[in-house]
Amino acid sequence: MKEFLDLIRWKNLLIVILTMVLMRYFVIAPLLSMILVNLVQIPDHAVQMTLQLPWYDFLILVAATVCITAGGYVINDYFDIRTDLINRGKVIVGTRISRQKAMMWHSVFNIAGVAAGFYVSARAGYFWMGILFILVSGLLYFYSASYKRQFLLGNLIVSVLTAMVPLLVIFYEWPPVYHYYTVNATSMPRLDFLFFWIGGFALFAFLTTLAREIIKDIEDFEGDMAYGRNTIPVVTGIPVSKIIAISLVAITIILLYLVWFFYVHDWITVVYLSAAIVAPLLFVIYQVSAGIDKKQIHRASNIMKLAMLTGILYSLVVKAIITWNLIGNAD
Repeated sequence: MKEFLDLIRWKNLLIVILTMVLMRYFVIAPLLSMILVNLVQIPDHAVQMTLQLPWYDFLILVAATVCITAGGYVINDYFDIRTDLINRGKVIVGTRISRQKAMMWHSVFNIAGVAAGFYVSARAGYFWMGILFILVSGLLYFYSASYKRQFLLGNLIVSVLTAMVPLLVIFYEWPPVYHYYTVNATSMPRLDFLFFWIGGFALFAFLTTLAREIIKDIEDFEGDMAYGRNTIPVVTGIPVSKIIAISLVAITIILLYLVWFFYVHDWITVVYLSAAIVAPLLFVIYQVSAGIDKKQIHRASNIMKLAMLTGILYSLVVKAIITWNLIGNAD
């Protein structure tokens, strides 16, 4: 069982689940509750807007995402046996789990994920959206088989797919909300601000994932070089790769404070950003710039992952500042 859980990166899957739950219940739901609408049935009484995708359908959406992600991890280990032996000195596929079983689990996860994706897409009113899960499944396969060996392409694919996790929540909540309130409300308010909030989390996920992927490539330089992979460190050299990773982290820090300054303003956010997100990111910059061995680079990668987690957990702050009506207030 431990081998299987390690194969599917169960800790990462928990983060996927946590991300989707937090986006729905701690960002989208509180933001919707800020909007008052008059329903056709009771036009003289304003009520708060609420989530409209049933919780059990949301659960299936989470399951579909987790299955596709797990399948991606399995196939990645399947194709990375030789390089992982050099970079990490151990592998799961081919030793603790046979290659045949790995491919079986890859197929099981992808079939389950695609089926669940089409089901929840139909429930949301757009069956064709299920094609997205087929595309992601195929993209993860070709990423492991080929794209990750190509300059920058693999890094961008992983970063985009990571950013899609929070976006999936709003993509599947939006249609039921729109359909319900266009029919039952006397007038339909604008809800595009929901995409801006979730888009902010997605952009953070994209930038931090891209930076971490480059840091991991620096760590895996030896194996990638040995097997002719055209990763950024192999093509440009480790010093240039460090500059790129540090620049991405610096851009992320700047954007965090710009968003706070122009759109949020509350004191809780700036304290949380500085202590829980920016401080770890600054430590990453220090570790990457000063790192001369794999241990330091690996530490930077782990701290980067911590900063990504605290970035997701900012959704708890979002719920608090909405509940206490602190958005836009600096005092």
